[in-house]
Amino acid sequence: MKETKLGMSFKKHDKFGEWYSEVIVNSEMIEYYDISGCYILRPWAMEIWELMKEFFEAEIKKLKLKPYYFPLFITEDVLQKEKDHVEGFAPEVAWVTKSGKSDLEAPIAVRPTSETAMYPYFSKWIRSHRDLPWKCNQWCNIIRWEFSSPTPFIRSREFLWQEGHTAFATKEEADEEVLHILELYRRIYEEFLAVPVFKGRKSEMEKFAGGLYTTSVEAFVPNTGRGIQGATSHCLGQNFAKMFDIRFEDEKGKRSFVWQNSWAYTTRSIGVMVMTHGDDKGIVLPPRVAPIQVIVIPVPFRDADTVAINDACESAVYTLNQAGMRADLDARDNYSPGWKYSHWEMKGIPLRIEIGPRDLANKQVRIVRRDNSAKADIPSTELVEHVRMLLDEIQDSLFESAKQKRDACIEVIHTWDEFTAALNEKKLILAPWCDEEEVEKDVKARTKGDLGAAKTLCTPFDQPDLPEGTVCFASGKPAKTWSFWGRSY
Repeated sequence: MKETKLGMSFKKHDKFGEWYSEVIVNSEMIEYYDISGCYILRPWAMEIWELMKEFFEAEIKKLKLKPYYFPLFITEDVLQKEKDHVEGFAPEVAWVTKSGKSDLEAPIAVRPTSETAMYPYFSKWIRSHRDLPWKCNQWCNIIRWEFSSPTPFIRSREFLWQEGHTAFATKEEADEEVLHILELYRRIYEEFLAVPVFKGRKSEMEKFAGGLYTTSVEAFVPNTGRGIQGATSHCLGQNFAKMFDIRFEDEKGKRSFVWQNSWAYTTRSIGVMVMTHGDDKGIVLPPRVAPIQVIVIPVPFRDADTVAINDACESAVYTLNQAGMRADLDARDNYSPGWKYSHWEMKGIPLRIEIGPRDLANKQVRIVRRDNSAKADIPSTELVEHVRMLLDEIQDSLFESAKQKRDACIEVIHTWDEFTAALNEKKLILAPWCDEEEVEKDVKARTKGDLGAAKTLCTPFDQPDLPEGTVCFASGKPAKTWSFWGRSY
């Protein structure tokens, strides 16, 4: 069988968009579909999603979240009940208007998010303080009919997510949960995907439509100079409770509205990981989310004892799997070892083990790292401890490397001229701001162009000192906070 050519046509630093589109297909994560903005998630992507899901599901079960599944369809009356909410999502809502050739009596919305699908039933189920806190989560698909530059994982018309919806008797309980969940999202990005993020609060202009306030984890892609919202944890306040009459009776018989939260992260997280770590050989997977952490490849030279080599490879895979690592063997005989090296590098597997006649004779294996191509010969008897140590090193190294690249892009500015210069240099801008919505609208209007307008990404919780007398970079008014600004996905 003739071997297919492997490798990338585009370089990450030269043509980032083309590189990204190519790498997610070549690594067998995505296949393009015949409806624009919709994509097939192949096993390599879905297994990464499942590994993140496994962690998150275990964590929210500790918080006593219960699994639900609500229908995909929402009636027009219910969707439009919360005015600010529906206005925020209106351009993206897809509508079902026909059944066969017949028009429906009324159009039905396909969920862009599930608040309005769930909350009429919360008002039915929540009656007493004994019903609180109310905590539910669902894993599902979401439809948002994006028309601007669909990008696989990053901006698509259909995507997968989890969405948690909770109700409490007090604002203090709701506030506490918002931050607890946000910390879980930080852990997904930093501890699993090895992507550094900032935790912070969204501006009034950027918060969830209809909510009280929104917190988020924000990543940054140095190659494009764009921020990217990683996940959001919203405090909805009592707004939806008032719209949908979600009330409870306290111990004294007084009826009050509940305080609500909603929070979600999506398959966008996979795209952020690819953009952050990928290189000109393919994607680079952090070990904690790699479906296969170690690929073992036999390297039989002419006249070598192929049976003994294959046995040694199978033994290595078995030993690593028994030790709790995800290892696999590529024993295909219709591809050369060199082709296999390139194939698995494209797919981003953290470690490659090669076993040939010399390794067999010396009772060793050769280990090659995907992140930096470093090679080492390891005694077979020390395989487990070395592989475990290397996987930890790779995980830490990917995060530290990404953090250094991200931090090198941060530009602290004080004036409008400094702001526009930093924006043109694709920086992540930290600026003193008066925290006024009209000023943010003005910044957006003044920076509008082919690359998109600048906006606030978040106001980080970790605030630098703000000396008295510091003024807003855009308005000259007294600054109230430091905020991250930039272009975004």
